[in-house]
Amino acid sequence: MASTEDRLRALANDNLEVDGQPVGQLLELDKSFSDVGVSSMDIAAFARVVAGEFNISFTVEQCAEIQSFGALVAFVDSQAA
Repeated sequence: MASTEDRLRALANDNLEVDGQPVGQLLELDKSFSDVGVSSMDIAAFARVVAGEFNISFTVEQCAEIQSFGALVAFVDSQAA
């Protein structure tokens, strides 16, 4: 089975674009979403996709606190535990 990081990267490729290009491979664990050009509206929409895929939920506060791809991976892993 694919790791959480791999699954999230695939979701990012399918659901997030910057200048018409998928961003999954641009996301580094310590880089913020805004550093690669993802808008806050796109991040919120992506959070809904992630929540559905992993059967978890985000509060508004949690979504705002998750600033990097690595933080998202850690959050999803913590919710699945």
